[in-house]
Amino acid sequence: MLKEEIETIKKLIEEADSILITAGAGMGVDSGLPDFRGNEGFWKAYPIIKDLGIGFQGMANPKWFTSNPKLAWAFYGHRLNLYRDTIPHNGFKLLLDLVEKKKNDYFIFTSNVGRKKEERLFYFYL
Repeated sequence: MLKEEIETIKKLIEEADSILITAGAGMGVDSGLPDFRGNEGFWKAYPIIKDLGIGFQGMANPKWFTSNPKLAWAFYGHRLNLYRDTIPHNGFKLLLDLVEKKKNDYFIFTSNVGRKKEERLFYFYL
């Protein structure tokens, strides 16, 4: 039964005009990025923030650029470097191959705090 369902889904994808990609933290986490909504992954990436007792939501606040600009810039700079240094897993290449078959007619919908992360990892293969 599962094999038949997979074949049906495969056929539907092949016949589709465009692709909607839904993404959560899994694609980035599987590539080595921390889970920014969960403090454990976040704090592993930013141990200084853990020592201060600040979670992601607390740190992702513009007030830090006035109250502690060095900390704010360090946080966002480190995060940017994490994105830049991450090598995406092969799932991104598989998705890229799929959308190229659809003449690049696609849209990425994500709940991630780092929307650009998907684009950056996705285009790594271009």
